[in-house]
Amino acid sequence: MVSYLAMDAARIRAALPEGSSVPDDANDLFLLYAVLMRAKGTKVQAEDVHDAWAAWMLGVDPTHESIVPFADLDPATRAEDGPFLLAIRRAATTD
Repeated sequence: MVSYLAMDAARIRAALPEGSSVPDDANDLFLLYAVLMRAKGTKVQAEDVHDAWAAWMLGVDPTHESIVPFADLDPATRAEDGPFLLAIRRAATTD
């Protein structure tokens, strides 16, 4: 049986802009994005997406240099959250 969160995660993944780079073994990351979508819907912000990524990355590579508050990231690194923000917002508007 597929859970409602797994279905939401799949919707978010499907809503990514074409050509988006997805980390390997990112199923748990997309589950976190699904929780964000349910909690914030279209009001989700890039900071939220980054926080979810950082929580996921703590289990993958706890020494990753981007596990810092969103405001402390350089503009190029901040922009990497953009496709996922867009996908979460897109998925939040579809049923």
